[in-house]
Amino acid sequence: MHHFDRNDAGELFAEGVPFTTIAREVGTPCYIYSAATLRRHARVFRDPFPEGTVTAFSVKALSNLAVLSLLRQEGFGADVVSGGELMRALQAGMAPSQIVFSGVGKTTDELRAALQAGILQFNVESVAELRMLSEVAVAEGVDAPVALRINPDVDAETHPGISTGKADDKFGIPWDRALEAYGLARDLPGIDPSGLDLHIGSQITSLAPFERAANRAADLVRTLREHNFNITRLDLGGGLGVPYAAGDVPPPPSDYAKTLVAITNDLGVQLILEPGRVIAGNAGMLLTQVVLTKTQTNKSFVVVDAGMNDLMRPALYGARHHLHEIIQKDGEASPFALVGPICESTDQFTPEAELHSPEAGDLLAFGTAGAYGAVQASQYNSRPLVPEVLVDGDAFHVIRSRPTMDEILAHEKIPPHLRHDGT
Repeated sequence: MHHFDRNDAGELFAEGVPFTTIAREVGTPCYIYSAATLRRHARVFRDPFPEGTVTAFSVKALSNLAVLSLLRQEGFGADVVSGGELMRALQAGMAPSQIVFSGVGKTTDELRAALQAGILQFNVESVAELRMLSEVAVAEGVDAPVALRINPDVDAETHPGISTGKADDKFGIPWDRALEAYGLARDLPGIDPSGLDLHIGSQITSLAPFERAANRAADLVRTLREHNFNITRLDLGGGLGVPYAAGDVPPPPSDYAKTLVAITNDLGVQLILEPGRVIAGNAGMLLTQVVLTKTQTNKSFVVVDAGMNDLMRPALYGARHHLHEIIQKDGEASPFALVGPICESTDQFTPEAELHSPEAGDLLAFGTAGAYGAVQASQYNSRPLVPEVLVDGDAFHVIRSRPTMDEILAHEKIPPHLRHDGT
């Protein structure tokens, strides 16, 4: 569900604010998020789980401080994968006791910062990382709360680029080395191996992979306890999918929760979940404007001012986002290749966008763009990062401004011997 609807005249609104107003006052392209949708998704996901469950929002999905602050108000913590994301979570006021640190390549500086912050758990993904964390924890004079991320070799039945739980994925420790890794963790100073972590991928639209992974996790918790490991926390990751197209019907969070709780309820562990896309995906759109139309020999194009640098998913994964015309037009729709201005042939959002007599100045919006949209944006072709807007009722707030070219260039320095003015 989302709070993007049309009025009686057919104009698209974000809650109580017309997209046309945001386009006029903020400019395009820009990301627009609905606060009401974020709140609703947070509650629908959180409420079916038992009291004491940690819902750690996956910051890599949408890392804006305003969004993190809103989710903190809804009782969420954070799943972070870098020192920068850790700083964002802390600056947004998220409690360290609700922060978990994932990722395959944590540096010693990042480990130290997380130890000093007093986070809930490190999701350790390799023996090499375990040894690094031990050295840093000993130097800091503390014990690091650790969950080893064990790769369950479960096919998430999703895009290969966002699968994380198969045998040859780069994430986690192989299943057949779990006991060996936990034995090392117990022997290393400064390590408290009191958790287990599994995560199988993203945009999963069936409960079956989650069920298989949770059953494997429950079996491993029991096995570890038989070997005298005191496992008190079970992190089952995230990955629940969202509808990108009209025919997509992923399972609701209530069924997801029922499945996981039924499998883990008798373990007596604190559950940790890492939702990202399911919270943010349908809460955001990317607003763009038609620059021009053109016709080649056999193909008609609509060129918009958003590019692959603003929304990378179509170029990166072949992803498709439902396209909305902000002002509805009468007449028959025709197919157009919808492309951006980037100097790359891969800068194409869709080869067949059904549009009604598009012309320069028309406003369009890509739906389900709240997750992995703004966070993947770049300044390729020296295009400023796209601004972000949060709509809350009848008001909207610019929560990340569009940098000027002077601000962008201020970070670059020309050595004296290369300056054109001799200064």
